[in-house]
Amino acid sequence: MKRFLLAATAVATVSFAATSAFAGPTLDAVKKRGEVICGVHTGLAGFSAPDEKGNWKGIDVDVCRAVAAAVFGDDKKVKFVPLSAQQRLTALQSGEVDILSRNTTWTLTRDTANGLNFTTPNYYDGQGFLVTKKLGVKSAKELNGATVCVQTGTTTEQNLADYFRANNMKLNAVTIEKLEEVNAAYVAGRCDAYTSDASQLASIRANDVPNPDDHIILPEIISKEPLAPSVRHGDDQWFDIVKWTQYAMISGEEYGVTSANVDDVAKTATDPNVKRLLGVTPGMGAALGLDEKWGYNIIKQVGNYAETFEANVGPKTPLKLERGLNAQWNKGGLMYAPPVR
Repeated sequence: MKRFLLAATAVATVSFAATSAFAGPTLDAVKKRGEVICGVHTGLAGFSAPDEKGNWKGIDVDVCRAVAAAVFGDDKKVKFVPLSAQQRLTALQSGEVDILSRNTTWTLTRDTANGLNFTTPNYYDGQGFLVTKKLGVKSAKELNGATVCVQTGTTTEQNLADYFRANNMKLNAVTIEKLEEVNAAYVAGRCDAYTSDASQLASIRANDVPNPDDHIILPEIISKEPLAPSVRHGDDQWFDIVKWTQYAMISGEEYGVTSANVDDVAKTATDPNVKRLLGVTPGMGAALGLDEKWGYNIIKQVGNYAETFEANVGPKTPLKLERGLNAQWNKGGLMYAPPVR
């Protein structure tokens, strides 16, 4: 019996040590500060942009609100820091922000040399081309010799050059640093086409051109652009919190739990997965270092993934984006959450 007790004590000690070893400083700093600091776009409608009252809206914004709901039980405890394409990585690396949730593509270089840990994509995208209907082209393959506007400091610039080179087409690129200036150049007719992530082109067409119906997004998607929030290397606990916050929203949709019905579901659920997600069965919150109602608070205050998609970028919004790859895994898409257990 004595040997058994000593062995059990040793196992518990090792388990505690392992848990402590993976705890990081970010959660403690966020709690002490009383808010999550989130790096977002300077203004991309549907993803992150202030509304007429100055309130930040968008699917990237909702990730940060959801993290605040998980940590504090209050989705309003977020400070949003608008960042340009050139500023965004440095702001996260330097500790200026706790999360970068700014339509940023997950790439090998950013995931390694740049010191970022990407959580999970909140929008699967790809690069496309926006043109005026009067240009008379229906395919990107018809852009040989065209002048194309592109923002510097993005993956878009290299993708553009690669695509034209691979198709033996002549490229005249107009490279501009600030997004607002790229938009203005396209509207002013300085370029025949505008290239960026297709979702961003949809936002620009809906919000930045005088007559959206005069512009089309060409059918070719020339790259993979998994847009994902990221955190700094070296803090596994914070990485887990942000990642599982997103998974809670995806799981909520899969199990049919919404901001409207979450209270009733919490009372009547029989599915063990749902009960763990909502904290009815405890343990998942403790594993993350959070309150057991972390998942409940996310869905109650922010909504599941479908709710945030439909409210910000879906078919009934000015962007008019279909779910496509962003549908649930069991409906032909890529949105897939590991089990909450």
